[in-house]
Amino acid sequence: MYIIRSEHGKEKRCQNRCDFAYDTESGEAPYVIAAGKGALAEKIIAESKKSDIPQYEDEKLAKSLSQLEIGENIPPELYEVVAQVLLFVDKMDRIKSAVAEKRDRK
Repeated sequence: MYIIRSEHGKEKRCQNRCDFAYDTESGEAPYVIAAGKGALAEKIIAESKKSDIPQYEDEKLAKSLSQLEIGENIPPELYEVVAQVLLFVDKMDRIKSAVAEKRDRK
């Protein structure tokens, strides 16, 4: 699961929130698994932080994805930007693994 968060305003109030998942074995496009605005978005953020799920902020992408239905595949016109998110998440996962491995060796 990957998190896209859009923030707005000086107080960084969350406006849109959309989570998507990608099954590498199925070969299908990533799909929306959660979306919300306002209080619901804040709850999604809190739950994702508890589960240590990577966070990525992109206001335009969050707005586009929030218009999709839960379970709906991401449309082809968003593949490139979603691929950038997946690369970011992969990089963060590798960094976390390296840090954990280094910590475990001590």
